[in-house]
Amino acid sequence: MQIKLTFFYKYQSPPSPFSSHHQHKTHTIMAKPCAVLLSVTVFLLVLLHGSVARREFMQQGNECQLSRLHALEPDNRVECEAGLVESWNPNRDQFQCAGVAVVRRTIQPNGLLLPSYSNAPQLLYIVKGRGMTGMLFPGCAETFQESQESAGGSSSKFQDQHQKVRHFRQGDIIALPAGVAHWCYNDGNEPVVMVSVLDTANNHNQLDINPRNFYLAGNPEDEFEQFKRGTEREQRPLRRIRERQQGSCNNLFCGMDSRVLSEAFDIDEQLARKLQSRNDYRGSIVHVEGGLQVVRPPRTIQERQEQEERMRERRTGPHYNGIEETFCTMRIKENIADPSRADVFVPEVGRVSTVNSHNLPILRSLQLSASHVVLRNDAVRLPHWNLNAHSLIYAVRGQARIQVVDENGNSVFDGSVREGQVLTVPQNFVVVKRAESERFEYVAFKTNDNAMTSDLSGRTSALRGMPVEVLANAFRVSIEEASRIKFSRKETTLGSSSRFQSGRRLDA
Repeated sequence: MQIKLTFFYKYQSPPSPFSSHHQHKTHTIMAKPCAVLLSVTVFLLVLLHGSVARREFMQQGNECQLSRLHALEPDNRVECEAGLVESWNPNRDQFQCAGVAVVRRTIQPNGLLLPSYSNAPQLLYIVKGRGMTGMLFPGCAETFQESQESAGGSSSKFQDQHQKVRHFRQGDIIALPAGVAHWCYNDGNEPVVMVSVLDTANNHNQLDINPRNFYLAGNPEDEFEQFKRGTEREQRPLRRIRERQQGSCNNLFCGMDSRVLSEAFDIDEQLARKLQSRNDYRGSIVHVEGGLQVVRPPRTIQERQEQEERMRERRTGPHYNGIEETFCTMRIKENIADPSRADVFVPEVGRVSTVNSHNLPILRSLQLSASHVVLRNDAVRLPHWNLNAHSLIYAVRGQARIQVVDENGNSVFDGSVREGQVLTVPQNFVVVKRAESERFEYVAFKTNDNAMTSDLSGRTSALRGMPVEVLANAFRVSIEEASRIKFSRKETTLGSSSRFQSGRRLDA
């Protein structure tokens, strides 16, 4: 009698430390004692990881039935005392398809972005400038403390203490979990420009697809207010006018009675009313007279510590224990514009850098990642598609010709994308880019913490992996012609476009 044994491998994703409702996703896969099958299984797990985290209303809808994509400029501008807030309409079809919202903020020197939190996780890219930011993780200790010496040596003088303050600079990607309050300050000599992509379709957002900012201070105008869907949409403008006439209030303390606030903070009621910031029209970015004084280590020391931590992670690999031993001090940023960390580099052509959950572990919870690409001298980002994520392209500088093709071979976008514009590339749509300037630089935000791409041409492409006779029969060409199709492009990811002329069509 023969007994056949079948083994099952059970994969269970760990709970997120940022969600009060740990939603476990379990996949059961038959496993045989075969190395090939095991490698395929691992690949599928990585491929599927994160995709199941998209909200059901995105999966069941028709948001991605797109016949045309557009390179978009901001739809709304809100001027503040010390800066500018620009937002894109999240109700546009391509943003609904990806389940994201986009906002760009410009913070002038000595400008402070007021503390707030959002209903969705987000990635911030620092396009320009430098500054510092604080994220208020719940339950974490105030580890930055002022000493008596810095307080003047008097024990009676107030000594401040607060949670960790982090420096940021141009090229940084900053991960911000949903519901975590944060603030930003420009301590440099030039404006800070940051682009933020909110993943409203993420499983961490349990409200609705509307991007929502919850302000802890001030009286800012909501940059997404006029775009929100819902039954109150038509009533909001009238209500806002009425509030302005009576003394407006648009932060979390406004809806609370001043006497309740007085008791909650153990302060007098007059001071409690100031928390509500009525008749404060400075906006969400305010000017700080004399500069912001906070407890923080010198920039060089903090950057050296972060570099040592990155090197340690690269040597030993990221470790997960569910909540991470360094939860309160975990790295939240990675500089992807630094040429020294390029993942793909071709001299005189360009480079590609990627940040995902392998080199920034916090992204494993946020289910987001990003890549930074520089194309030089009319170089081409070879045709490819995203296997497991939508991609949102933000043009940092320069201009490029981009084509996007859907599953039916229809061109849904064929045009130029220039600095400051946004273009969405849905999952599995093929995209090809060619620089139209000396340098085209862009950031692609991905809706998966381990976003994967597959090339359509080049040394690691799908066609390169096929037998020559398969290509010959598929395209009805000779063996010699099929060989040229397969082997002519010897580069991978990036290629020179010297063979293309600016007036010729770039086939996708």
